[in-house]
Amino acid sequence: MTPIRALIFDLDGLIVDTETPDYEAWQQVYHDHGQDLPLEKWASIVGGTGASDFDPCDYLEEQAGGPVDREAIWIRRRKYYVERLDSQDCLPGVCDLIANAELMGLKMAVASSSPENWVVGHLRRLAILEKFACICTADDVEKTKPDPALFLAAAHDLDVSNTEAIVFEDSPNGVLAANRAGMYVVAVPNAVTRQLDLSHANEVMESLVGLDLDALMARAAQNEN
Repeated sequence: MTPIRALIFDLDGLIVDTETPDYEAWQQVYHDHGQDLPLEKWASIVGGTGASDFDPCDYLEEQAGGPVDREAIWIRRRKYYVERLDSQDCLPGVCDLIANAELMGLKMAVASSSPENWVVGHLRRLAILEKFACICTADDVEKTKPDPALFLAAAHDLDVSNTEAIVFEDSPNGVLAANRAGMYVVAVPNAVTRQLDLSHANEVMESLVGLDLDALMARAAQNEN
């Protein structure tokens, strides 16, 4: 049985819900053009950039039957997004989990497919940046999720093996990346990813609220990867 020594967190949709505002912002752009963006289309790029070549502007042009003003769309979409994002706090249970992990002497990292400035900016805004021993982002690897590189890099930086870490994720791409890294992964879906298939996670939890970290670590330590 390998003891758990580290926790690795996704950012978008797990620590803070940036994914629902992003989908809602694109949906508003589509509605402005009399169209709809199905969740299953959007889901292919949630949690990573390596799983799909889906481009929301390309798809909008297909649905609208002609070219759209991409620059204007980008500005409009960004405005919608920022308006929704500014009010986002840590998702329920996240801060308590981080505090408990600190008390237990666990190492912590963030592994995100987003760029470093985005990740660090949110962690600083939420006043939890200093809680993490390392931050691994899209700027640090050639391929992001569902490729395992981010999680492997985080484990390396924390000086732990793949079986000594628990990953917390919210998306199928992130869960698959953790699977490929050989790590125990807990899926905690948000409003967008709750409708997606997360059955390949070791565990799926509705929320991090009230999480029994000792019990989770015991289950993960007994897991045969």
